[in-house]
Amino acid sequence: MKRRLLIFWIPILFSAALTLAVDDQTWLSSDDGMDSVTSQRTLCLNGVVDKSNPPIKLVSNQNETTNEPLIASITNETLWRNRDGTSQTWFHPRACMMPGKDGQAVALMTLQPIGGSDYFGQVHWSMSSDLGKTWTDPEPIASLDRDPIPGREDDLTAAVCDVVPQYHPKTDSVLAMGHVVFYKGDYFARKEQLSRYPVYVTRNRDGIWSERKVLQWDDPRGHHIYSNGCGQRVVLPGGDVLMSFTYGPREVNRMVSGVRNSFDGDRLKVKEVGPALHNNKGRGLLEPSVARFGGKYWITLRAEDNRGYVSVSDDGIHYDEKRAWTWDDGKPVEMSTTQQHWMTHSDGLFLVYTRRDESNKNVMRWRSPLWIAQVDLERRCLIKASELVVLPLVGDGVDEPDQVALMGNFHVTHASPEESWVTVGEWMPRNGYRGDVLLARVRWSTPNRLPLW
Repeated sequence: MKRRLLIFWIPILFSAALTLAVDDQTWLSSDDGMDSVTSQRTLCLNGVVDKSNPPIKLVSNQNETTNEPLIASITNETLWRNRDGTSQTWFHPRACMMPGKDGQAVALMTLQPIGGSDYFGQVHWSMSSDLGKTWTDPEPIASLDRDPIPGREDDLTAAVCDVVPQYHPKTDSVLAMGHVVFYKGDYFARKEQLSRYPVYVTRNRDGIWSERKVLQWDDPRGHHIYSNGCGQRVVLPGGDVLMSFTYGPREVNRMVSGVRNSFDGDRLKVKEVGPALHNNKGRGLLEPSVARFGGKYWITLRAEDNRGYVSVSDDGIHYDEKRAWTWDDGKPVEMSTTQQHWMTHSDGLFLVYTRRDESNKNVMRWRSPLWIAQVDLERRCLIKASELVVLPLVGDGVDEPDQVALMGNFHVTHASPEESWVTVGEWMPRNGYRGDVLLARVRWSTPNRLPLW
């Protein structure tokens, strides 16, 4: 696929508006009976050049060795369909890569049904041995169903949601971690939520899932909740697991800290918890995700003040003071209490996120479309010229927002040297919680040299 980058030289004598356009045709594969779709995308940057600046050459997503954008193309596929409401709506589809029996990479995904707001069914798993082209029928994980609560005579049960699987090379196992959630009958028990905490299961090399376990943390600051739900983690070379907690003694003003755990393939144990990051607005800081890039650890944070936040650490425990996400021109990126996640390439760090746009201004929390942009590592901001749509808004986000499927719970997977994935379960809360499971393939122009596991 040919892509052309238009380069503009701006004289210093004039202040001018400029536009950078990259035209890119993308195709949805018709493999395995999927519908073939062709779409045309145009990326535009509009800005004003200061007279005092020297001439500049605009580049987007650039690979320094080839002078080509790192993202070569983005294509979208549907894995499971239920927009018509005749099947099952799957949610929280999150995949990790792991070695198969022949040593080749296979994908393991966890996912669960959704039947209402924060109301989920048993966690299931599915496998793909052909780089996500086909998937096995989801099978339940027995230990991630609803458990009765000892000592209670009502029908309150402890379920699990927000699960993220990750392969652990040292123990040749998969660690799948989410957090506990409480249901009463057929609804989310909003007034009867007990203390919430991380739970996890492991899958050994023989494909056997363990019983449900609790990641213990005996700290009064996490009395109401401590969690790593939906969060990206980093497996260190020695086998320790670096992640983060969102936590608080009350429902509001939750904090975030870096966390280091030991893991032996069976038990996950907290070794160290770092200083807290704060934001005293609404529930505070939520759903943190961690990535390692450029010799540092990066954390991105959901918040409830129409912003998302970023911080950096040398050790993944002690983070600098957080900064609100901005564009490289200093303008804020408007986000509405929705998670963000990292996509890493050996030559660049990217963020996948939702934000306000004129096309989605009436969509709940602006949770469609999904965007991706490259991170300016020095200024810790997003490069506006690099922004692309990963999964587009389908419908009318201005006049018919209730007909737009929301995509606020998604995941990123480093799938191969050639591509990374974004997976998401759509849901339409005003239309019977219907939706499809989507996979976006972000294909690289230069191989990603980061290890798969």
